[in-house]
Amino acid sequence: MWVRAFAQYPLSLVLMSLAVTVSVLTQVGAVVILFGHADTLAGFSVMEGLLVFGLASSAFGTADMFAGSVERLGNHIRSGTLDAMLIRPVSPLVQVAADEFSPRRLGKVVPALAILGIALSGVDVEWSVAKAGLLVSMMLSGTFICAAIWVITGCLQFFIAGAREAANSLTYGGQALTEYPIAIYGQEIVRSVTYVVPLAFVSWQPALLVLDRPDPLGMPEQLRYLGPVVAVLLCVCAGLTWRFGLRHYRSTGS
Repeated sequence: MWVRAFAQYPLSLVLMSLAVTVSVLTQVGAVVILFGHADTLAGFSVMEGLLVFGLASSAFGTADMFAGSVERLGNHIRSGTLDAMLIRPVSPLVQVAADEFSPRRLGKVVPALAILGIALSGVDVEWSVAKAGLLVSMMLSGTFICAAIWVITGCLQFFIAGAREAANSLTYGGQALTEYPIAIYGQEIVRSVTYVVPLAFVSWQPALLVLDRPDPLGMPEQLRYLGPVVAVLLCVCAGLTWRFGLRHYRSTGS
């Protein structure tokens, strides 16, 4: 329904998609400029840095396309539209996630995947069927991790009306953090985004897996294979958090 609605204004849809694409290309330009001045970051070359960027941007872009609308949960609570969703024969989470779905979000995903493809062709990697399969698995895991974080942080709005901005610090802020080799932030940051908020499994650990190189900070090598496990656990946590928030929802008039 939302796709058909946006398609009624094709020029507007194209312009909005191009605007989103330009924002992604601007972020890529920042990465290239930074590597141009520093030459290497945490031992990563510019192509390896673009690999990290492509993994993070494609995962967050895809998750935003399918689950990003959950961040507007507070609007539904305040306006009472969540009440209408509760009486329909479809999961309220699906309805909230699909609300105002727009194809313009492909403006994030398509250039991110293109940059990822360029980076993969430019890095020195010994490819095998197993490694290619692991990469696809890690990319899917990263997308589910991002989507789960969007749902978990969005659920804060069941209890705190103005929690959207705080949630954005983990979603959009997490994307900005993972677009660079996270070893540049120091060991404490790396540990917190590995063991507390597992953003390291979106781009950092998959990049180490593809490049077959040790972690500069000495983190266990086995971590790079745990993306699917982390994704499953985080999605379960997101589902439980959503159910907990929904059980404590008392309608907009309470």
